[in-house]
Amino acid sequence: MAEFLLDLIRANVAGGLAVLAVLALRAPIRRLLGPDAAYRLWAAPPLVVAASLLPAREILGAAARDDAPLWAVRLAPALFTAWALGALLMLLALALAQHAFVRAARAGRAGPAVVGVIVPRIFMPPNDGQFTEDERTLIRAHEREHLERGDPMANALMAALQCLLWGNPLTHLAVHVARLDQEIACDADVLRRRPKARALYARTLLKAQLATTPLPLGAHWAGHPLEARIRLLSQPQRADRPSGPVIAGLASVAAGALAWAMVPPVAPLRDHLDWRPVEPPQRAMSVIMIRVPAARHA
Repeated sequence: MAEFLLDLIRANVAGGLAVLAVLALRAPIRRLLGPDAAYRLWAAPPLVVAASLLPAREILGAAARDDAPLWAVRLAPALFTAWALGALLMLLALALAQHAFVRAARAGRAGPAVVGVIVPRIFMPPNDGQFTEDERTLIRAHEREHLERGDPMANALMAALQCLLWGNPLTHLAVHVARLDQEIACDADVLRRRPKARALYARTLLKAQLATTPLPLGAHWAGHPLEARIRLLSQPQRADRPSGPVIAGLASVAAGALAWAMVPPVAPLRDHLDWRPVEPPQRAMSVIMIRVPAARHA
């Protein structure tokens, strides 16, 4: 339990540093390589967290495996209980938000959105005259773009990280900004196929922004900073370079490798065990001499 606590602390620190790095790089990368590359940078924090939880490297002369600090051993039960309770509460909060959105969407009070992970579905707003047919076509194209990009699965991973690292405020900030970058990248993909629909797209986005019900598992058109998305729509965007996702992916993998390299190494397990063959104990044999008297002859 103490080792798990130390791994969790290491994951929070490493993941927080990765989030700060992506926050600093996302805007320059968007200008240089396009919106999709900026969004794919958010693969770095999960990879860093996963790498920091991998088994440590075994190096001769390193510390023993059971060298956990005394404070970690003493506080491990209480801190583990607090972490588990927080993770369960976060999971419950996300589940309740998901249920509320689905119920509202089925009643025609929420949407548009892609809802679900394994079998995601597109929820369109009711055809009550709020959106024109051209606007509904853009909405449908946007949601289908989410499905093609695999964004619902990415959002499910973000929700899982929120439960695992619920006590780190940078985790929740990262999820908020990453989903904004996801929407910006999706906007850019839709408008790349419809370059003359930029003004119509902005008007449609403004109408859809009125829906603010949160959606943890899925991709929601609204619920993201409208000003940033409208500003990017009004500006000529640099097209995504083919090398952009590759560069972002390599940077994320490099960040994960660096995080694993910084995990304190441990000594090989065999160094802490006595591998000499155990000789069977020598059994002592006791011999009792009994003198039998000679038989008498009649």
